[in-house]
Amino acid sequence: MSLSRFECMQLLGARLSEELVILSLGGAVDEWYNAAPQMRSASLFQQQLGCVTPEAFGLAVGLPHRRIVSLDTDGGMLFNLGILATLGNEQPANLFIVVWDNEQYQSIGGPATHTAKGRVDLAAIARGAGVEHAYTATTLADFDRHCAAGLAASEPYIVVAKTDGILQPGIKRKHSDGREDKYIFVRHVEATEGVTIMGPSEHN
Repeated sequence: MSLSRFECMQLLGARLSEELVILSLGGAVDEWYNAAPQMRSASLFQQQLGCVTPEAFGLAVGLPHRRIVSLDTDGGMLFNLGILATLGNEQPANLFIVVWDNEQYQSIGGPATHTAKGRVDLAAIARGAGVEHAYTATTLADFDRHCAAGLAASEPYIVVAKTDGILQPGIKRKHSDGREDKYIFVRHVEATEGVTIMGPSEHN
């Protein structure tokens, strides 16, 4: 059974308010933009394959009092499996990771990833790397249960959601580009943390 990624996002989004979210490029961008509108300024929509969870880990280390959510993909996680070993060793207490596993590189036309043959188990790989709480969800109830547990955990928590490859139809497109998204996200972090990350430009 394959899950609807959009329905999963709606369940997760309903649980979020103060968290910071990092997510990959591709179809998930427009879906998350619509599924969790209250999280738009708190979400960084511009990361490449292999960079989503590593960047979320860096944010979790830099803001240990803040819950960080990584919305990664099977292709992205496979591109940088080394991050799982880092999580296993460092054990960030505030990092919740969702891996959307649709068994394909959807944004480039749908060629299969290594999870498509049924032999590669990303949750099992994570557990082998030292992330004790790593699970696979195949029902909405399981996914929602893992979201609740992951957002309350005091150690890294991963749920691999086995999703279909169907993009949610009829949703609003996000029109900002990566550069604009970066500034929106940074200003949100500055405002909510009371810090200056990118100050005014200097004139000589």
